Amino acid sequence: MLSSLEKVLILAPHPDDAEFGLGATIVKLQNMGKEIHVAVFSNCEKSTPEGFEIGAIEKEMYASFEYLGIKKEHQHILDFEVREFPSKRQEILETLIVLRKEIKPNLVFLPSSSDVHQDHKTIHEEGVRAFKYTNLLGYEMPWNNFGFTSFMYVNLSKEDIEGKIKALDFYQTQKHRSYSNVDFVMSLAKLRGIQIQQEYAESFELIRFIQM
Repeated sequence: MLSSLEKVLILAPHPDDAEFGLGATIVKLQNMGKEIHVAVFSNCEKSTPEGFEIGAIEKEMYASFEYLGIKKEHQHILDFEVREFPSKRQEILETLIVLRKEIKPNLVFLPSSSDVHQDHKTIHEEGVRAFKYTNLLGYEMPWNNFGFTSFMYVNLSKEDIEGKIKALDFYQTQKHRSYSNVDFVMSLAKLRGIQIQQEYAESFELIRFIQM
């Protein structure tokens, strides 16, 4: 599936969602020569942890994107208020439609249908509406998911996983999160790999696949 799709768009409600949800797949896609766009809908200034300056999360995001090789012109950074996405549903939908027309992606990654975070849920629902004629995959965030249907797997190398870990390491503001550690990232990748008899993998919810 991935080999035939040249232009990829990742919908990330917040900085670090793309890296946590599919960081290793991003590394693999870059090595395959795909054109990768990332849309981040909030800089999360309101969620800045104590001890960090306002704007620290955004700086970490740009550093991570630079490491991952996401071109600046392919970074679409928006300023919706964190945890307030449901009240901006129509505006978000209109923004997604603009992105669809500008980028014309072959594949869109977005939060899964089982993600209960209010911002993630809004991006999923409006993303499906905006990109209903596009291949759609939902990425996994176990701490937010009430169940997860893994019908799509991406086989990954150790180098892909190590790339994800390095990208996440830029987010020093998130180190207090229980899931923000190497052991968790490696364990999940190994679990998904075992499910397809490979060493490592990331899994996705198959929302829509269009055979051309």
